Amino acid sequence: MPLDQPPAVLALLCVALPLRAENKPAPLADAARAAQIAQMLPERPAGPGRPIDDRAAWSAFATPPVREKLVRQAEKSMTAPLPETDDDLFLDFSKTGNRTRWQDVAGKRRGRLPELVLAECIENKGRFLAPFHELARSLCAERTWTMPAHDRKLENFHGKAVTIDLASSDVAWQFAVALYLLGDRVQPDVRTLVRSRIDAWVLGPARDGITGRAREQFWMRATHNWNAVCTAGVTGAALALIDSREDRALFAAAAEASTRYFLSGFTPDGYCSEGMGYWNYGFGRFLLLAETLIQATSGKLNPLEDPAVRAPAQFPENIHIQNGVYPAFADCSVGSRPSGPYMFFINRYFQIGWPDYATMDNAGATGGLPESLLLGFPNSASRTPVPKAQPQDNRRSWFKDAGILIARPAPGSASRFAVALKGGHNAEHHNHNDLGSYLAVAGREALILDPGGEVYTARTFSKDRYASKVLSSYGHPVPLVGGRLQRPGREAQAKVLRADFSDQADTLALDITSAYDTPGLKSLVRTFTYSRAGEGHLTVRDDVTLEKPAPFETALVTLDPWQQTDPRTLQIRGARASLRAEIDTGGNPFTIAAEEIREDVRTRSLPQRIAIRLTQPVTRASVTVKLSPLPRSALGPQPSNGDFEQGSAGWQLDDRISSITGEFRASGKRSLRITDNSKKEGSAAYSPPASLAGAGRHEIRGKYLNISGKGIGVYVRFLDGEDRPVETEKDRHPIGVLGDGQPSKAWSPFAFPFDPPEGADAACVWIHSISSAIVDGCIDDIQIVPAPQANPVP
Repeated sequence: MPLDQPPAVLALLCVALPLRAENKPAPLADAARAAQIAQMLPERPAGPGRPIDDRAAWSAFATPPVREKLVRQAEKSMTAPLPETDDDLFLDFSKTGNRTRWQDVAGKRRGRLPELVLAECIENKGRFLAPFHELARSLCAERTWTMPAHDRKLENFHGKAVTIDLASSDVAWQFAVALYLLGDRVQPDVRTLVRSRIDAWVLGPARDGITGRAREQFWMRATHNWNAVCTAGVTGAALALIDSREDRALFAAAAEASTRYFLSGFTPDGYCSEGMGYWNYGFGRFLLLAETLIQATSGKLNPLEDPAVRAPAQFPENIHIQNGVYPAFADCSVGSRPSGPYMFFINRYFQIGWPDYATMDNAGATGGLPESLLLGFPNSASRTPVPKAQPQDNRRSWFKDAGILIARPAPGSASRFAVALKGGHNAEHHNHNDLGSYLAVAGREALILDPGGEVYTARTFSKDRYASKVLSSYGHPVPLVGGRLQRPGREAQAKVLRADFSDQADTLALDITSAYDTPGLKSLVRTFTYSRAGEGHLTVRDDVTLEKPAPFETALVTLDPWQQTDPRTLQIRGARASLRAEIDTGGNPFTIAAEEIREDVRTRSLPQRIAIRLTQPVTRASVTVKLSPLPRSALGPQPSNGDFEQGSAGWQLDDRISSITGEFRASGKRSLRITDNSKKEGSAAYSPPASLAGAGRHEIRGKYLNISGKGIGVYVRFLDGEDRPVETEKDRHPIGVLGDGQPSKAWSPFAFPFDPPEGADAACVWIHSISSAIVDGCIDDIQIVPAPQANPVP
């Protein structure tokens, strides 16, 4: 599998259909259906794409720039040593719970396979074959292709059992397609070795499971991404490798049956409870599997014609909040977006008419070997005409079955404020305890948000899952009742009391009482009202009733700096937008208490939980927070949190060299410290974007305290109005360097000028200690401001 994709939840935490009931279910591979499918299949096995000898086909593969890019990637890989893995690295997870170290190495090793094969097929000169053979022997020398995180009892490691998982099924598919493409150019001993591993670790155990000769793999009747990913890998490998047409048909019949379970995991309205990232992974693999079966049977077996496909296919467009922002519900990552190639495929195949996905420029360079071939060669979607753009009133998406509302401004409105509101239940796939969670998006920034999942460890998918402050309700903008968090389980469900939608406003009222096991809790109702009037606003009202007095608080969660501007008002400051939060507790006194959530998260900075805490226990209370976007002039000094008084909020810091310190500061209580003791590595501290005041010269200003050494570079990076990078020839060079080798007794101001390039709308400060530098210093009070003169920087 592409190991930069988020791995899926283990069986013990997935909602899956039973693998074995008291009455043993019929085998997935129905013999009669397999016999029908056998007549649809060709005599010989085949993978996607065309064999290397078909030079006309490979000359037309993808586009010339894509082909050139693929060859350059393979050249770079072939000259670098192959990362090595060993028993100690595999056992790291079982000893420490760390998944990342093995996955990083495995991803680099397995990622070479498609690079080398595609480059050889494009170029046809033989120079990538030797590295391919070396890689194949090395991968086949591993004890197992199963991930350590999916081999907790080490039965695969010790050869006692075979678990077909996300990784092993993917490696099998990649290798099977490689053998098909390269044909007799693969050395006979390598071909025999690879086939033996695929048979032993994937096809053999899968065949036994789908025919009923042995226990099924747990994912074969599961309703989450494991089903689609593993089924695609197993079936793709079988169709590309197995000589017997009847045997291939067994796998195809099983895939047809298994994917019905996968599709049942979406609500009827198409909601994917695993989140946007896992839609890419799971539904994306379903698309690849479907296209594989379509091509293998000349269209006679077409899973895309199942009526259950169309709604989940449109999930990304419906869950899209605005301006490329998607909610990071479940174990999704903040910033997750749908795969462009998948959206292009869906748009064309189903003739939907999404204008943003009418064309695809990077077909053939989109991921692993099967994906690149299925999308880079003609397919069932690319053969259809470009659909006409369809006008849509997208002011809301209401997932009625899931209890999820996306509310947006009216078409043509000047408002840039939109929200995502979550009901659902607390036993969803990749579940977080998050009933009543929400996002508030101003422009392109989610200023109030769900921070998404954590970096996976052994704890993530264990009985201690909700000890994590980002997976429990603590890390979400939801109440704490009687000091208790939300509980997990299907019984904790948001009951929709009201769903009233109009052109002017949308109201969603959720009874979330069942989410809390607080003694004496009688009722807790959260009511969202999204108004489209003017610039737009959102009110979030919590009404709680208890039998006896108990503490009550609600919370806001943000990645951005904030401040309390008066006793009842907060301001959350993003890079280019800000929100005002007005608090009304109905006369009950309250305090504001903030905490940085120190979990290993996938966000640009640590989430901050801003608690709105009633100071006295209550039996009845109403707490309302009104969120309203503010004009751009309210942003204040740029970049936000340049004084680091909000810790790392808004900044992206490396976790080794850059840190926030309270030991030294030019003003306030904190500063940024760079402690670089390595001649090979350098710091990487990125500021939030700062809006530029026109096209003239600007300066990065700040204060510096040198503790020892020298060589902290100050760089500038530019963004256009849509936050896309604007590259310049000077990107690699600092506009100034801090530190002179002598310890400072006092803070010194600095000012480094720069001229924004054409098209730049914002700038980021990048603090990078030059790689050979040994330096320790502190930076504070960073600002980007117009320079006092406008002469070009030489």
